Amino acid sequence: MDHAATLALYDRDMREGARPDSPDARVERAGRVVRQIASAAGWNGVLWSGLDGMAAADVDAAIAEQIDCFAGLGHEFEWKLYAHDRPADLGRRLAAAGFTAEPEETLMIAETDTQLTAAVPPEGMRIVPVTDRAGVDLMVEANEKAFGRDGSWLRDRMLARLDIAPDETVAVVALAGDEPVSSARMELIPGTGFAGLWGGGTAPAWRGRGVYRALVAHRARIAADRGYRYLQVDASDQSRPILERLGFAALTTTTPYVHRPPARR
Repeated sequence: MDHAATLALYDRDMREGARPDSPDARVERAGRVVRQIASAAGWNGVLWSGLDGMAAADVDAAIAEQIDCFAGLGHEFEWKLYAHDRPADLGRRLAAAGFTAEPEETLMIAETDTQLTAAVPPEGMRIVPVTDRAGVDLMVEANEKAFGRDGSWLRDRMLARLDIAPDETVAVVALAGDEPVSSARMELIPGTGFAGLWGGGTAPAWRGRGVYRALVAHRARIAADRGYRYLQVDASDQSRPILERLGFAALTTTTPYVHRPPARR
């Protein structure tokens, strides 16, 4: 895989040419900025910017324009800044404008055919598709066990996607007997070669047994069968070493800069 060419393709198709990620969202191109506007419960933010070569005052004005846009809606929003974005001091300018930097993630890419391995779930476990409300409930239960937090947001998102975009959504849950212990999802982006892997998490008692790898391989086979060449993950520090062992390449890092509207009195 040519890393530079793949990153350029990702920037073009997944960021500058982004599509809405939910039925209630829209993507707008405002000057040199591409942003998504959704409901307050959805993802709101800047996906791409082409501010290189602009005067410093114009860069600051473009940042202020985004703040005004989302503030007018009363929405918190995220400026998804990649390490190769320009100008080089964009992160500093976002911080000066009131954004808060959250933990850095790594953009990792693998070609689907490198993931078509014989990886299977451990003995006594099976991977089943999530296609209805009962399956979503199992998926949410597994997610809550894995991450230790309320999964209501996942239930709402999955039910909406299965209703509006079932052909672009792949969700699976791993069952130990009848107990959900791991789950994951994949979002297929029409018109691109990319399939995004999201939400892979396993209950603590089942970690270290190859469940994560089996879920990656399972989704990779589906993506390849549907004509997608690349798998994409925004990896945390915890998942990056696992993905590297699975053959994923780190192409760049990304830092979410979050802007929250002032509290109303």
